[in-house]
Amino acid sequence: MSETHYNKLVRDNIPTIIEEQGKKPITGKIRNDKEYLEYLGKKLVEESKEYSKSKQLEELIDLMEIIYSILNLEEIAFSEFEKKRLTKKKERGGFDKKILLLKVIE
Repeated sequence: MSETHYNKLVRDNIPTIIEEQGKKPITGKIRNDKEYLEYLGKKLVEESKEYSKSKQLEELIDLMEIIYSILNLEEIAFSEFEKKRLTKKKERGGFDKKILLLKVIE
């Protein structure tokens, strides 16, 4: 019998899915919001790396789910988030023009 250690935040149904595969998940609970935010941050980095490698829509969906979880934890309405995103885009632009900054000479 082998064991694989993860110690990472997973989606809510993952333990059930693992059980359905005939395996035994060992789980724990995050104790507080500070720790939850830490794990969400780690998951954000993990999923970002996975998207960078695969370019798969599923990874973007995972990234958005993490962002929704962070917004919910921080009690920020998605509408407020979107409003601020659009304001920043208006002020600083988006990434639509594909500009690559090579250097700045002072």
